[in-house]
Amino acid sequence: MNSRTTSTDRKHSSTCRSCQLTAVLVFAGLLLGCGRASTTHDEKHTANDTGATVTLRYAKGFTVRRDGRRTWVQVTRPYQGATSGYKYLLLPHDEEAPVLAADTKVIRIPLHSIVCTSTSHLPLLDHLGESDKLVGFPGTDYISSKKISARVDSGKVLDLGVDKSMNLEQLTALHPDVVMGYSMSSDYGQFKKMEELGIPVVINAEYLEQHPLGRAEWIKFMALFFGKEQMADSIFAAIEGQYLDAKRRVDTVAHRPTVLSGIVYGDAWFMPGGRNYQAQLLHDAGCRYLWEDNLSTGFLELSFESVFEKAIDADLWIGVGSLESLKALANADRRYTQFRPYKQKNVYTYDALKGKHGGSVYLELGYLRPDIIIRDLVKIAHPQVLPNYTLYFHRQLE
Repeated sequence: MNSRTTSTDRKHSSTCRSCQLTAVLVFAGLLLGCGRASTTHDEKHTANDTGATVTLRYAKGFTVRRDGRRTWVQVTRPYQGATSGYKYLLLPHDEEAPVLAADTKVIRIPLHSIVCTSTSHLPLLDHLGESDKLVGFPGTDYISSKKISARVDSGKVLDLGVDKSMNLEQLTALHPDVVMGYSMSSDYGQFKKMEELGIPVVINAEYLEQHPLGRAEWIKFMALFFGKEQMADSIFAAIEGQYLDAKRRVDTVAHRPTVLSGIVYGDAWFMPGGRNYQAQLLHDAGCRYLWEDNLSTGFLELSFESVFEKAIDADLWIGVGSLESLKALANADRRYTQFRPYKQKNVYTYDALKGKHGGSVYLELGYLRPDIIIRDLVKIAHPQVLPNYTLYFHRQLE
């Protein structure tokens, strides 16, 4: 399956809509680059030796420090429960490397080639104009990006097999400048093998960010490897501005519809915890997620009976896995038909858009574009607030 799709986490012609979204980003980036949208969110500053700062407004998982032409990067929380992180020194190709501690790895920039291991990394390349640097990916059928899919079809991006058992012989033949990976645990085994073959590995931990804009801010992380920090700042400012604008529109709504999420897998109902980033999105979109008081940042595993008791009269049901119709939902479990949102046809999937081979556009693009997700959710919960908006990721089940 696509990298992290099992743990979490795209109705116009998708080509036309993508062009519209890009145009909006470029225009909004120009505007917001001059005056960023105000927010009370804490900022994280990392000072360099000359007093300049690199500012991260939401992301908590990495830090950046400048020192002349050198860029020191630390991924502080590479996996859930990590007690230490990974350190990288980004150096121009013509810069001599200093003597370093054993725990710091040198990465030469700008990158000329990269292998990514999660589809959520690919929109970062697309938005930065660096899609042509991707040379390999595990499981190319899960890619939904049109630009990168075209490169796959033309043989410019090699399918490296299944993520956790990537074909190291093929990878060695490609010899990318970097493999951008992710880790769900302290097991560094496969990445260690890559490094032993002379292939640098960088860990991207965007998926651990609890705030939706924190995940989006990892575009600044990717930009460091291509020397495109200013472009990333403008792109993120536009995304942040549109997200906060949607949030402001529903901050004072009188009624917040109640929301149920998830479905049964095996013997348990899986749904986002109350501190999960999906719960944050629902809250910011003017919804009352029925489990918002729960303190978990991960996913809950609950009995059907406990969910039924609490959510039978929910107003909305948002997020039903891969099920694509009310009939499919009923066939999966007849008990679903007893819920009020099922009876009133207020059930929504986030998988309205699929890639060429069935990959989820939401799971690929959603981390970078929470501004689209929140507008979808506002449209679902408060349609009068965005009367001319058309759902992008989400679709009402029929």
